[in-house]
Amino acid sequence: MKLIGFFNRDGGTFKTTDMAAYEMKAEQVFRDAGHDFEGVVVSGSEVVAAMERAARRDDIDGIVAGGGDGTISAAAAVAWKNGVALGVIPAGTMNLFARSLRLPLDIYQVLDVLATGEVDQVDIGSANGRPFIHQFSAGMHARMVRYRNAYTYRSRAGKLSANIRAALGVVFNPPEFDVDFEAEGVRERRHVSAISVSNNPFGPNTLLYADDLRGGELGFYTARPLRPLSVARLAIDMLRGRFRENADVMVMHTREVHLHFPKLRSLANCVVDGELLPLERDIALKLHAGELKVMVKQGTAARVAEEDSISSAVV
Repeated sequence: MKLIGFFNRDGGTFKTTDMAAYEMKAEQVFRDAGHDFEGVVVSGSEVVAAMERAARRDDIDGIVAGGGDGTISAAAAVAWKNGVALGVIPAGTMNLFARSLRLPLDIYQVLDVLATGEVDQVDIGSANGRPFIHQFSAGMHARMVRYRNAYTYRSRAGKLSANIRAALGVVFNPPEFDVDFEAEGVRERRHVSAISVSNNPFGPNTLLYADDLRGGELGFYTARPLRPLSVARLAIDMLRGRFRENADVMVMHTREVHLHFPKLRSLANCVVDGELLPLERDIALKLHAGELKVMVKQGTAARVAEEDSISSAVV
């Protein structure tokens, strides 16, 4: 394959990595595996434009993106729109998409896995046409991100501290709002504190990421209006990977869901793959099954299919 690698030097692990040495290592690994590979180190402000220019070339088979979840989300959007493959180097804090793809979280180990792996096709979601690989959310999550963004931090420890402070702020001040939704022939209005729509249902893990990105369904989650104690209980259930058992959470699986916010406040926000954005009054969320090409470990697709078959037989 002819590949170009983009390494966001401002992203997570790369901030403390010798990027010149890493770029040389990546080029060696991919070329030794038979690929035509060129690595580029760019700043966070330049990485999206650089990937977009490369993906439009007619001689490129794929892009390899290294950085945090924001960089990987942007890279997935570029790859999807241009029909090229995406390789993920998880250099961020959470690395949720890499976890869903079952990739190693070590930035050196993953080079060998990608270079000797296979191309699979997984699902990707969209919200009013904007692609997402993890989730769209409104309510508590958006408020927490807004609170967190108000704090200044320069390290992972600082980001963790900001997240904890923001979470505590939401615990004692959870939002409430109305939403009309239509999904699977059901139309309903709910008064809620939180909405989340994920690219495939979340697995039973504490970080809330999908175990399988080939299921062809969105996970649609809402939480009834919560008080501080209820928010704390939900947080504990999430940490235990058992939030579905929480009495305040309602769950649906669907290919599409349409949301309408009848009393939208002018400064209301949503979060798409970690990015805080203005919340639109009407949002159409769709699952695009198998439309994103990704580079994964050799045999991953077959192994996931086998696990799904076993799980279905047990059920």
